[in-house]
Amino acid sequence: MSQSVTEKGSCSKNKQNNLTLLFRTSNLLPSFEIISLRFHFLAVYIEIRYSGSVLMLLFTFSIYSFDPRAFRWALTMKLAVEEINNSTELLPNHTLGYKIFDSCAYPLTGQRAALAVMNGPNEADRPMCSGASPMLAIIGESGSAQSIVVSRILQHFRIPMISYFSSCACLSNRQEFPTFFRVIPSDAYQVKAIAKLLLHFNWTWVGVVRGDHEYGRSALQGLLKELEGTGVCVAYQEMIPLLYNSQRAVEIFRVMNSSSARVVVVFSAEGELTPFLRDYMELNVTGIQWIASEAWVTAAVFTGSKYYPFLGGTIGFGIRQGYIPQLREYLTTVNPQRYPTNPLVQELWGALYGCSPFSSDGAQLPLCTGHETISKQHSAYMNTSSPRIAYNVYKGVYAIAHSLHNLISCNPGNGPFINSTCAHVTKVFPWQLQHYLQEVSFTISGEMVNFDTKGDSIPSYDLINWQKGTEGNIELVKVGMFDGAREPGKELVIYEMAITWSGDQTEVPVSVCSFSCAPGFRKAVRRGEPLCCFDCVPCDSGKISNQTDCIPCSEDYWSNIDGTACIPKVVEFLSHDAMGVTLTVISVAGACVTLAVFAVFLYHRNTPIVRINNSELSFFILISLTLCFLCALIFIGEPTSWSCMLRHTAFSITFSLCISCILGKTLVVLAAFTATRPGNNVMKWLGPTQQRIIIFSCTLVQMIICAAWLIASPPFPYRNTQYQHSKIILDCSVGSALAFWCVLGYIGFLAGLCFILAFLARKLPGNFNEAKYITFSMLIFCAVWLAFVPAYVSSPGKFTTAVEIFAILASSFGLLSCLFAPKCYIILLKPEKNSKHSAVSPDVHVISVSFNGKKTDLFWNSSDTPT
Repeated sequence: MSQSVTEKGSCSKNKQNNLTLLFRTSNLLPSFEIISLRFHFLAVYIEIRYSGSVLMLLFTFSIYSFDPRAFRWALTMKLAVEEINNSTELLPNHTLGYKIFDSCAYPLTGQRAALAVMNGPNEADRPMCSGASPMLAIIGESGSAQSIVVSRILQHFRIPMISYFSSCACLSNRQEFPTFFRVIPSDAYQVKAIAKLLLHFNWTWVGVVRGDHEYGRSALQGLLKELEGTGVCVAYQEMIPLLYNSQRAVEIFRVMNSSSARVVVVFSAEGELTPFLRDYMELNVTGIQWIASEAWVTAAVFTGSKYYPFLGGTIGFGIRQGYIPQLREYLTTVNPQRYPTNPLVQELWGALYGCSPFSSDGAQLPLCTGHETISKQHSAYMNTSSPRIAYNVYKGVYAIAHSLHNLISCNPGNGPFINSTCAHVTKVFPWQLQHYLQEVSFTISGEMVNFDTKGDSIPSYDLINWQKGTEGNIELVKVGMFDGAREPGKELVIYEMAITWSGDQTEVPVSVCSFSCAPGFRKAVRRGEPLCCFDCVPCDSGKISNQTDCIPCSEDYWSNIDGTACIPKVVEFLSHDAMGVTLTVISVAGACVTLAVFAVFLYHRNTPIVRINNSELSFFILISLTLCFLCALIFIGEPTSWSCMLRHTAFSITFSLCISCILGKTLVVLAAFTATRPGNNVMKWLGPTQQRIIIFSCTLVQMIICAAWLIASPPFPYRNTQYQHSKIILDCSVGSALAFWCVLGYIGFLAGLCFILAFLARKLPGNFNEAKYITFSMLIFCAVWLAFVPAYVSSPGKFTTAVEIFAILASSFGLLSCLFAPKCYIILLKPEKNSKHSAVSPDVHVISVSFNGKKTDLFWNSSDTPT
């Protein structure tokens, strides 16, 4: 069907140019429809192409297919064109014209419309390829699927296209769609905003329902990509079939009810969503928190009171609203009396009032009374308080107008084309307009409008919440916004206190597969299930939970019993606790006993038992043993640099001194009992001076080893955090392991030498044979230190130091007991045996001789004949 109406206007005004635009709209009803208006100069031609049979086949609706909202968008474009044509600042002396074709929300019909607008019968005298195109730009379409088809046709003719409602992210591909622009944000930003919304409210388990078209597929893919690595999982993905089927819808509702996901994101246009939601309400499904895409979040068709119990609380991102001056007044001027031959106005009246303004033979509607007036109740048509899609249409028209204005304002010689030329004003090519469209930047209603290199505009959304109005209907309330121009991380702004949730709840709905783990527990993913479905298991020792996983504490910290916090590790060293005090008491007691023995020997120094045992060496041994007992005290307390160096050096030198003295005594005893023949002068080599030299030399070797140790790699304090992870063990590192074992090895060498020599003299006669006790003392000493090595290596923490102290004290007590206990017993308890004759065996003779002016006693066996 084709009708034409001429609008009255000033036709005599001289015009130099005309612009033809293709404008596509969509119905609120399932039957999407494209309306075509044509303005050529000031004459208005309205062409409508319906296909009733096709509509009935696709959508099976017997109600009116006229879309008042789409007609409002068309009138918005008409208003914008008239404003520009009446402006003295924008495009002066130029008039815009346009056509509007119907694509019926069907890509094939959109393709036909695109070809018709370029090669229609009215343009037969101006073929496309003979010169400048009769059409410079197209505004449309509202559907992404149709925009893809139309844009691919237009790109061959390099005709720019501005969409006001096609949001598919795929259209940002400049290689596939080089001439495509849009004043609506790309779905790439919408899915980013939705992902941030889900994260903000901690909705980690959501369902997705989409339409069977490119818009739905692209939006779903974009959302899944945005949700990667965020901890949000999609419980299910369902598709509303293009040819709607109630049985399929019931299956979708069954999936929604059986899932624990209470939040559902819907990427769909309002037309295909209408029968879906009708079945949803008939089945009385509730408890769903809907997340609406921009395609239907502001649809007036769902604002009736019957929808609120099921859709109340819906939240979603809508196209940013704007301000269009005089739009409401402009819409109220449209009526059958003013446009009696305009079929669109007649269709509008039929859709709003269910009557026909004029009688006709084929009319299926009753005749109107003539008193009908457009009122507030006609929200689909009169919703001008917060225009959104209409505002995008308004911006698109002005974007083309500003681009044309910049084109005609070009100064010759400073143009953007080859050789700095400008476009010819009377012969403008579409690709020339596209150049200016890419660079255009202007402000409208306080908003900056421009396009990036992909043809996208600045992303900006209003966060819309469906709340209950005073009359029980649904009111669209702005509760936040998403502004892509803000710095990253701050794009989303939400007024949480203003939100009403599904079921009139005031608390944020919960939609999770598994609840967050309690402090001290971590997530354990269930086999074969999404990451959002997990079990909670306790964290290992040394780790605390951050609600998703267990993280280890830093080196100096350990987890508490509950695994909720890191606390400083217990610092462990051999302090003056029970063990430390016990070892200290034993050490001091040993030193005191040794000094007591020293006092006894000093008091009885002239008695035979003391003289026979070489009193000078005995005193040296007692002094060194006292130092051995006291050096154990250095091992108790917090290790420091000085204490670590002093520990091992003092221990090694004092024990070397002690063993050296015992070695000297062993040599003297062995020499005295073997020098039985007169004239044997071996004793002259073991006099007091020689004995001191032997002691000093043997000790000096150990001192040299210790000096080299301290210079090369001295012992130092260190914090051992590896042996026992829950504690910090303060200990002394030996520095050079080679030097440490050299020190112990040298002490062992001296002790072994003493043992061998004493063993050789063990059977010499005498009631008090010193060699036997030296042998036994060395045997105990070596046994203690041989047992020390494995115990030292395997002992944990402070017990390592305690083992070393125990070895020092045990070996010291062993030496003290074996060498001096028998003598003290005789001196203190058996004084009658403390005589020259009682101290030796009956078959041993004693004589006093002088060596180097010093008197000493010699012994020999009666079986031997002195010479």
